[in-house]
Amino acid sequence: MAPKAKEKPKTTVSQPAIAIEDLFTSLNKFIERSDYEQAVKVAEQVLSAAPGDEDALRCKIVALIKDDNIDKALEVIQSSQKLPSDLSFSKAYCLYRLNKLDEALESLKSQESNTATMLLESQILYRLGRMDSCVEVYQKLQNLSIDSLEINFVAALVGAGRSSEVQRVLEALKVKPTSSFELAYNTACSLIERNNHTDAEQLLLSARRVGQESLMEDNWADDDIENELSPIAVQLAYVQQVLGNSQEAVKAYLEMIKHNLADESSLAIATNNLIVLRGPKEVSDSLKKLDRLIEKGDGGQFWLTRALDSKLSVKQKEVIYVNRALLLLHANKIDQARELVTALVGMFPDTVTPVLLQAAVHVKENKAGRAEEVLRQYAGSTLTSQRTFGDIDGAGVVLDNAIKWWSNAMTEDNKVTVIRQEAASFKLKHGRQKEALELFEELVKKNSSVDALVGLVTTAAHVNVEKAEAYEKKLKSLPGLKGINVDALEATSGAKPTENGSRLVNIEGHDESKRIKQRRKGRESRDIQRDLTLLILGPHQTQSVGCQRGRDLPSDPGERIRGQLM
Repeated sequence: MAPKAKEKPKTTVSQPAIAIEDLFTSLNKFIERSDYEQAVKVAEQVLSAAPGDEDALRCKIVALIKDDNIDKALEVIQSSQKLPSDLSFSKAYCLYRLNKLDEALESLKSQESNTATMLLESQILYRLGRMDSCVEVYQKLQNLSIDSLEINFVAALVGAGRSSEVQRVLEALKVKPTSSFELAYNTACSLIERNNHTDAEQLLLSARRVGQESLMEDNWADDDIENELSPIAVQLAYVQQVLGNSQEAVKAYLEMIKHNLADESSLAIATNNLIVLRGPKEVSDSLKKLDRLIEKGDGGQFWLTRALDSKLSVKQKEVIYVNRALLLLHANKIDQARELVTALVGMFPDTVTPVLLQAAVHVKENKAGRAEEVLRQYAGSTLTSQRTFGDIDGAGVVLDNAIKWWSNAMTEDNKVTVIRQEAASFKLKHGRQKEALELFEELVKKNSSVDALVGLVTTAAHVNVEKAEAYEKKLKSLPGLKGINVDALEATSGAKPTENGSRLVNIEGHDESKRIKQRRKGRESRDIQRDLTLLILGPHQTQSVGCQRGRDLPSDPGERIRGQLM
């Protein structure tokens, strides 16, 4: 048999390698077309041929960011930490987008301060609710030519409670409120903060008109325009609500909820404020609506859905949680209310609201004494802390905010005697007699407390003798008391001389006044249980969310990174 012929070896045709320069040309083309998915693939081709190529790595990260694949972008950054390229800014931006704000701020520390880092820092500080620090950054940037800086600057001022400075800033930047719909919107928010709702409404209408015109010129689709301007619609409804036009506000909120807005923050605010207008009616349905916004972990932690957590301000988040707690109290779901309120104390340690809710839970449980103890402990610890730092003004603000919150959360019949009494005593002690006098007068108007009347008389003696004498006539003589030996009285704990020589007398009420206090405490408990009121969520100021074109900054950090590459 003839030997088998040997098979000829197969020849392989090698594909010519694509030049790195050609790959970068393709990469640039895909980025310019906003085809970021293809850009990522081409960048990976470059990295396969030239591992560690810094330009290709940056392009891949930027393309992932622009494609909203933030988790993957961060993963690439973290896996490239050993490379010589400094990716701290990219890392900070990704952490910011993932709402890991403290980590984002830490990542920025290694970066040299420049316009890009300062803008990102301001955005992080805004999300963290550190508004004064945010304003400081914008003040450093205001002399630079930065597109749309005024939009975020105004939002930061509003968030910091400095709305009175808005007009001055606009004049310094030489810009009119209606120069853009975003600026008109944020300026309207500043007017709302100053209780100028009529002018705010007109400016919001202008913002809507300017926004519709500019977005139509840019060929936006109708649905996209509605979504982009939804914060304005929510704010207009809020103004109507504050002005007492409840029917118009309800109609507007229902329309927004019906359309299921793509802008989740606006939808959440519309939902919250509709619930406020309902009040304690339809509690079950209201709870279901709020429960769609809040998630709960196994360990008793609470958080908002991811979209809301990254877009709502700290104040707005707190209001949503507070309203859910109040609804739970209305629904007599005391255990759930207590669980949520306990969590809120840790979530919002710098505000008095969770403490007031704790007191409300105790009152709902018919533990008025425990509620009073919680308020006294908080007032005492806060004042002690503030005195430690010599911050008398800060302590006064805390007490004023507590009075304001509790009064707004109840009806006009609510008697905030504990907090007002603490505030009045504190202000009197620190030489703020006029403020103390106002508080004592409010206490006397709200109830017939002998202690409040005595406090009013003794305080008025420092600033308004005629008023002191007028109120003194309302003090009834104690039964069986024919005269007072002032010298003997000063030897007791009941009176002490003041610096100017006048005498302050603390009168211990007789048995009847104690019975009045007991009846009043029970009546207050019933009032609080009956009159818990929901809080309106607003104003919904926009810094870089919702009403501002562009996802985050006036100039997206992603664009800045790309600009460094191409």
